[in-house]
Amino acid sequence: MIKLKNIFEYIPENLEEEYVEKLVESKNVKIERIVSHGHKSPKDFWYDQELNEFVILIQGKAELVFEDGTKTLMCKGDYLNIPAHAKHRVEYTDPNEHTYWIAVFY
Repeated sequence: MIKLKNIFEYIPENLEEEYVEKLVESKNVKIERIVSHGHKSPKDFWYDQELNEFVILIQGKAELVFEDGTKTLMCKGDYLNIPAHAKHRVEYTDPNEHTYWIAVFY
């Protein structure tokens, strides 16, 4: 049975950690819903992913920092395509509201 879901529903009440949910996965693609609420990457931590990542911010605000020092402030509707092995980290997410991301790894 095909079940309708909503991107803004079924979020844990207490987000001690960033919430990551795998929505779809196949051999070549993985799609995740990520919900942040004031979360950021640990100090000196860098994502160094094997796959390309297309990420879009559905709600909230976030700032990404890349290894070369580039900072990117993302707001509702903004999206990025991050090449594989482009080291980056989450420097900031809005502490006053949930930040909803959709990440597509390919």
